[in-house]
Amino acid sequence: MRSTVVRRTARVASAAALALFAAACGGSSDDGGKGTDGAAGAQAGEKPSAPPAAARPLTAAELEKAALTQADVKSGKVTEVAAKDDIAQGKVEADKAACAPLADLQVGSCVGTPSAVVKRGWKGTAKKPAAGATDEEKFLAGLDAPQVLVTLASYGSGGAERAMKDLSAAAGACAGGFGFTVGGEKTQNVKVEKTTAPQGGDEALAVTTTAQVDKDLKAPVKGVVVRKGATLACFPALNIGAAAAGKGFPFPTDILDAQLAKLK
Repeated sequence: MRSTVVRRTARVASAAALALFAAACGGSSDDGGKGTDGAAGAQAGEKPSAPPAAARPLTAAELEKAALTQADVKSGKVTEVAAKDDIAQGKVEADKAACAPLADLQVGSCVGTPSAVVKRGWKGTAKKPAAGATDEEKFLAGLDAPQVLVTLASYGSGGAERAMKDLSAAAGACAGGFGFTVGGEKTQNVKVEKTTAPQGGDEALAVTTTAQVDKDLKAPVKGVVVRKGATLACFPALNIGAAAAGKGFPFPTDILDAQLAKLK
């Protein structure tokens, strides 16, 4: 196996934002709940805001009931986010104030000031290498698995609508890139691009943020945020194997669909 492939993978896996994200997607299995197929599709652009009057914020107990469980998914593993791996609000410092909402999204922290938060991690199943694959191809295939950090956050007094507005503004203002630090570790993003937003909520936003891992290596982190009433469902996603191979990856829409189906 070429040592360059191993080095590239190590650089991706140790990059500040990616390492923190990957850690949060580990932990103990969450096996409760009832399965669902989900039905949210996708359409171009952001869905216009049409918030219901005085949407009631969900309690912590209601968010727990709505959170994704192993029974809700057809593949991969759902985990609870350990306290030691959670990135609390206030720990992320963006170099541009306008970009702070995107930095929070990228590492799975909350945007705005929620009254209750629940988080789950999901990691897909790695691809099987093709017949006759080289050692290098087998190595990369074993890492080629999407990971999603699912955050459900409930807001009072119009906070969910304000958070969506701030995220949308940040996606425009920070298109040329931005940096942020967590615990003294710096991550530099070189591009932010709005992508296709999903259906299934009152508002939605989708972005792909490209992180500069090394001088010759970039890694995409995809983020989707959907508002349902006074609740935001946030889905940052990455794939370490695809990034190490210098490739993109499809956002796992089945996980988003399963989670949105449980939010009433």
